[in-house]
Amino acid sequence: MILAAGRGTRLAAELQDRPKGFITLGTKPIVEESIEHLAALGIDDVVVVTGHLAGHYEDLARRHAGLVRTVHNECFADSGSMYSLHCARALVRGPFLLLESDLIYEPRALTMLLDGPSGDAILLSGFTGAGDEVYVETRDGNLVGMSKRRAELGSGEVAELVGITRVSTGLFDLMCSIAAEAFRRSLHCDYETDCLVAAGRRRPIACPVVHDLVWGEIDFPSHLVRARDRIYPEILRRQATAVARPRN
Repeated sequence: MILAAGRGTRLAAELQDRPKGFITLGTKPIVEESIEHLAALGIDDVVVVTGHLAGHYEDLARRHAGLVRTVHNECFADSGSMYSLHCARALVRGPFLLLESDLIYEPRALTMLLDGPSGDAILLSGFTGAGDEVYVETRDGNLVGMSKRRAELGSGEVAELVGITRVSTGLFDLMCSIAAEAFRRSLHCDYETDCLVAAGRRRPIACPVVHDLVWGEIDFPSHLVRARDRIYPEILRRQATAVARPRN
């Protein structure tokens, strides 16, 4: 499941007539590269929740017919990420990986979750210093809290939210139940800080940490510069090294 409904207003000058997932650092849009990472690991059904400039994603789905489907959040301009996820609930048939459309990352970010022992898991990294980070507090390896202000968290271990989550059917049902209550007040409900944190109070959600993971989220012009100049080249270098490494 890839959430791609946002308007990307903080990148308006750079995006022009594209959604954030269609930023291109290599030869393809970053969301298409993400989809190819998923497909390479055997994932054969990718649902993209669209909103702003949805036609780009509909074209992408046609190019990847049989692999990519779209569902539209008609309230994308007045809702949060959990409402986008809620829009796709009828298409969920089992556990899934949940990603953001504006991420670039090493493919091992996916295998860390897919090969891990926990059906519910939020991927964390070391501190990036990229700006606009979300910090996650854990205790005994499980989720306790999240905040953009590290000082608001408690005395547990703290790492940084990446934006890739493994969601079981049970966890998704619980998140939707929590969201249904929140939607009575507002559709501005985030799946991370609102629903995952609340769900973590009722069931354990593992938080594996990859301290040296190379990744980036592109929300601001400074993020885009960092991605182009540092993060994407390093991802390509690591991928090339992994391919060249001899197998025993």
